[in-house]
Amino acid sequence: MPYRKSGPAPDAPFEVMLVTSRGTGRWVLPKGNVSRNLSDHAAAEREALEEAGVLGAICPVPIGNYRYRKLLTSGASLQTDVAVFPLAVTHALEDWKEAGQRTRQWFNLTQAANLVDEDGLKDILQGFGPDPDSSQGTAGGTPAILKEGFKMFQWFQGLLPRQHDFFEKFEAHAGLLASGSDALARLLQGTKTAEHAREIAEREEEADQITRDVLQTVRRTFLTPFDRGAITSLITAMDDALDQMKKTAGAIVLYDIQIFEPEMRDMAAIIVDATRLLVEALPLLRSINANAARLHELTERLVRMEDQADEIHDRGLKRLYQEIGASEPVRFLIEREIYSHLEKVVDRFEDVANEIDGLVIDHA
Repeated sequence: MPYRKSGPAPDAPFEVMLVTSRGTGRWVLPKGNVSRNLSDHAAAEREALEEAGVLGAICPVPIGNYRYRKLLTSGASLQTDVAVFPLAVTHALEDWKEAGQRTRQWFNLTQAANLVDEDGLKDILQGFGPDPDSSQGTAGGTPAILKEGFKMFQWFQGLLPRQHDFFEKFEAHAGLLASGSDALARLLQGTKTAEHAREIAEREEEADQITRDVLQTVRRTFLTPFDRGAITSLITAMDDALDQMKKTAGAIVLYDIQIFEPEMRDMAAIIVDATRLLVEALPLLRSINANAARLHELTERLVRMEDQADEIHDRGLKRLYQEIGASEPVRFLIEREIYSHLEKVVDRFEDVANEIDGLVIDHA
């Protein structure tokens, strides 16, 4: 599923690219058969390039599965199981393999869900981004049923001065994380590494300022939306993730690495998708009681992604050792360091997920 933000704003809604089927002309996702020589997500990445002409960071963890009945050239109609992998698009080519055979177009999530035929795919598209009708606590979003004490708490919370809006700061920091993760994914594509590393460093400096503001404000604010310790722990965990991205980029520039292992790019793609989930989760904290179920779903996925990243890390490191451990020990040590940095980035996202989960448990 190729996707992108519809604009530069951190809260800009997502768009997905659909292509027309060669046989019927209906709107579908780029897709194809599994390959003996490629992992499932790598095969999906190849299909996106061939059918839609897009490149980017494809997350090796599928966001969902659906089943549909495929009509074969023999005339038989057979059940087909499809795994959907999100691909954060960085480049859309002007010319590609099936450009003359298909039409491609960007749609918002609602439009895309209405255009595809498969019910399971509709559900995946509708659940990919924030529900535009869901309450995020900013305007008319108070849950219908709340304990009286929590109602009173929200009333007091509404009296907080604007500069004490911790939610705004959380969401602004998440936007910087998203920009940093996109730059990291582009960096690991091996082009203009110095420029992307510089962008990550700039985003990290901006995020540091937000973190300092939060840590200073929480000390002088009488009424906070959550426990002071929870606020500082959450913003610190988020800041640690971007700090680790900066360290990763710094090591890549220091050792002048231009070619990256496929497992490294897979881990970067997981980081991009983890950031997408975090950008959705943070605004939901404004009405944590109403959004508890969705928050738990998002944090659970973040934890699963960290487990998947650990497996990719170990597999990539093992392969690297088998291929060059004895013949090129210096290169092995350098690339092992990059793997370690990437693993730490994903670990920090798990820390953020745990902090959010703790808030849900305490306040929902």
